Amino acid sequence: MTSKAQAPRNVIFNGDCIDVMQAFDSGTVDFILTDPPYVTRYRDRQGRKVANDDNGRWLRPAFREMHRVLKDGGFAVSFYGWNKVDLFMEAWKAAGFRVVGHLVFRKRYASSARFLRYEHEQAYLLAKGNPARPARPIPDVLDFPYSGNRLHPTQKPVEALTPLIEAFTQPGELVLDPFSGSGSTLAAAQQLGRDWTGIELDNGHYHTASKRLAARQHHRAAA
Repeated sequence: MTSKAQAPRNVIFNGDCIDVMQAFDSGTVDFILTDPPYVTRYRDRQGRKVANDDNGRWLRPAFREMHRVLKDGGFAVSFYGWNKVDLFMEAWKAAGFRVVGHLVFRKRYASSARFLRYEHEQAYLLAKGNPARPARPIPDVLDFPYSGNRLHPTQKPVEALTPLIEAFTQPGELVLDPFSGSGSTLAAAQQLGRDWTGIELDNGHYHTASKRLAARQHHRAAA
């Protein structure tokens, strides 16, 4: 009798997150923190794009798999594009998530300016089942230091992600990022002594994240 594969730990996969997550056991991930494409055809000042940002076909199946692999009573935090919130909300609810909180990340700079100066990012806190309330809930407004976007066109700062991982996981638990980009979520988890698993479709970003995590691990081991 063969045992089923558990969710892998401390590894990054280069592939489609829907396909990769299908190989994970149900309920084997403790926390999900992810920054998926915003479905806005984003292009930064250097002309860099984000894979699959031109369509929303992946939204429902990806979040359905995330809900399946997350443990019962677990949390997920998903960034989203404010002007596509209807698509994201439909996908989250169709997957079975409950919306239990909203997070705003305040910037000291404007990422762009049109009708307003856009000086924040946003994410929803999603729950599977009925999780216990944290002993010390964190604020729903957090600082968002400038990452420089050197490694990825929408690179998230590790400093903005560590409070979330610290609040919703314990050391040794597994943090999953199915849209891991340059690996900021994984770096934050590693820094806090959590296990991590990343999935990245873009081969270039996959290699960037792999090198980044290996370098951080080497630095920690040498310290």
